[in-house]
Amino acid sequence: MGIRHDAREWALQFLFQSEFNQEDTLEESFRGFWERQDADFAAEREHLLKRGLAVPPSPHDLRQEERTRAKTRRFAEDIARGVIAHHEDIDRKIGEHAENWEVARMGVVDRNILRIAVYEMLWREDVPPVVSINEAVELAKAYSSRESGRFVNGILDNIRKELPRGAREATGKDEGGKGGA
Repeated sequence: MGIRHDAREWALQFLFQSEFNQEDTLEESFRGFWERQDADFAAEREHLLKRGLAVPPSPHDLRQEERTRAKTRRFAEDIARGVIAHHEDIDRKIGEHAENWEVARMGVVDRNILRIAVYEMLWREDVPPVVSINEAVELAKAYSSRESGRFVNGILDNIRKELPRGAREATGKDEGGKGGA
């Protein structure tokens, strides 16, 4: 998959974990999360190498891989920080469109997938709303259930209808004024 898809997966994992295990500071939470991700990545690579299912990467490949992982981390942290910063507004918006559902009673995975997508739709103008919705549905199918995909799609599509921009429109600027694709 792409950098942004992978970043959304990491953001989802971070937000999920944050609901159950909170460090003293957000920075400590990120540090611990990235340490675990790096350890898991290294263990998986070692496992594949031992089984002969991979070849040792070249120094060039290692540098490229590190650059890609760094970009992915930055986007994942941007998403997670944005969701945390706008948590109350996001949950209020979800609650307005989740008929017969309280946000606090939704499944943790579904709730955080919705939060990521709503954050992107409302505060990340560099991401077209339709991309946020499609990514959210894919995450729901991968990490929750098929029914969750429809549930997430329904809520997000209703929110999209209220947006002042088109479903496929991106301005090229994010919340901080930085460009991005």
